[in-house]
Amino acid sequence: MTPKPLLALAVAACASAAFAQSPQLSAAIAAGQVGERYDGYMGFAAPPSEQLRRQVLGINIQRRSLYTQLAAQRSVNAQLVGLTTACTLFSELPAGEAYMLKDGVWRRRSASERAPVPDHCR
Repeated sequence: MTPKPLLALAVAACASAAFAQSPQLSAAIAAGQVGERYDGYMGFAAPPSEQLRRQVLGINIQRRSLYTQLAAQRSVNAQLVGLTTACTLFSELPAGEAYMLKDGVWRRRSASERAPVPDHCR
């Protein structure tokens, strides 16, 4: 996996993108329509509106740019940075939010469920 400082930068940047969420995106996340994927990107658990699709695409473009920059600084690939970031994002996933593991199935975390852990994080 990538070194902790690299992970901390990636997670902090992803979290700061969350603070800039529109009310529509926040509502879609709370409703389980949009969620985190095992690869460090956001995805759609339900068909999105065009506006919501554009917002998530914009977040994913920002994440890809960040992952690429950090990967270049650390001589690793951007996919590894995304996968490592997903490990932390999943560990902080609130109950009720949607997530997708590598099997491609969307799930919602229940209040009684422990945080999901993608296979590559173990």
